[in-house]
Amino acid sequence: MTQDRTLETSEAEFAHRYAAYAAEGELYPQTEGSPLLEFLSGGRVLYLFDRCGPYAARPGPARVVVHGLLDLSETEVLGPDAGDAGESLTVQGVSAVTGRGQIVQASRRVWVVQARLPLVLADFGPLPSAQPGDWVAFRTLPPLHGFVVKPAGSGFSPAQPLSSGT
Repeated sequence: MTQDRTLETSEAEFAHRYAAYAAEGELYPQTEGSPLLEFLSGGRVLYLFDRCGPYAARPGPARVVVHGLLDLSETEVLGPDAGDAGESLTVQGVSAVTGRGQIVQASRRVWVVQARLPLVLADFGPLPSAQPGDWVAFRTLPPLHGFVVKPAGSGFSPAQPLSSGT
């Protein structure tokens, strides 16, 4: 039996599924040809791999689903009573983070964690057993991915299903 190595069926589907957990902030797309988005949210500047394609992101206010793959060797479920130290998020290198936050949604392979901003954190295999309300300490692998939910100044949103015209 082979392990499923996908976490999404498409960029639009992933953005739509997690749009409710998009972080709000300021978006600064990089120069033409760069795959990185500079995103200021939760008091942190994150460099995100642009998953919505060239020219979809506009500078200014934006909602972005921030997605990272967990380094499970550096991830620990702390339990529901570990919130005294509060949320933390530290940028590591160009496009990874370490942090501490509370799980707001949990499934077998994906956690949504509030750690200064909402993060959609995942692994290709099963995650440690956790439920909403549990606190976790985590580290992501680079790069973080960014799914722009609603580009500023645009009526188009990748988070809305596209009409097939049928």
